[in-house]
Amino acid sequence: MKFATGMRVTAAVVLAFWLAAFVPAHASQKKEKPAGAQTVDSGSFGIFVRGLRVATETFSIQQQNGASSIKSQLKEASGNDTATQQSDLQITSSGDLLHYEWSQSAGGSLTVAPNNDFLLERITPPASGKTAEQPFLMPSTSSILDNNFFIHREVLAWRYLAANCKSDPAGLKCEHTPGDFGVLVPQDRVSVHVRLELVGKEKIMIRGSQRELLRLNLTGDNFAWALWVDDHDQFKLMRVAIAADNTEVVRD
Repeated sequence: MKFATGMRVTAAVVLAFWLAAFVPAHASQKKEKPAGAQTVDSGSFGIFVRGLRVATETFSIQQQNGASSIKSQLKEASGNDTATQQSDLQITSSGDLLHYEWSQSAGGSLTVAPNNDFLLERITPPASGKTAEQPFLMPSTSSILDNNFFIHREVLAWRYLAANCKSDPAGLKCEHTPGDFGVLVPQDRVSVHVRLELVGKEKIMIRGSQRELLRLNLTGDNFAWALWVDDHDQFKLMRVAIAADNTEVVRD
């Protein structure tokens, strides 16, 4: 199963200073408990194709000791307990990649880590168990945007907003300038460029209720996605629309 329109031939997470810029309330909470892990976001996304729920992604984002951890599990809605995938993205407080790991219960896994001026991916196929290596000439600050894990899109949106928005006494002031990012898609073993652009506030329906959310467009050579984040709740990702695939992702 793959929900990565355009990514087949086709992000550092929330850093401490990103949260300080966007979520003052959370920043104060962080100061109160400096020793323990701070949960930045957690929950689940329902993934729907033509209105039918096909999978659920359960995720958490935590910060501790100057590093951020983004963990996610994808489970098909068929009820087959073996049809799961897991990912674990670890980065430093400055945004550098420490380690990325993906695995599936059916077998097979991969890891990505910095190796001098490269990112080195190690792939273990389900059958042979023999590991292969593939280097990418990319800096450790490159974002991970793997297939199926929509929490990675939230992370990339936060990174974009941190660079384009500033706090102001009258509220958050954001530029609508597009942002270009070099990203690695580990499951497809490719590096690509994607673009994020802030559209503005929109009123949309989510689970039968109308919400006013901030829309961003995520595009690449072969895909176009619409993302909506809640600027009143830590810019959490609330909805993703992939029109070409009749796919919608909604926060539960």
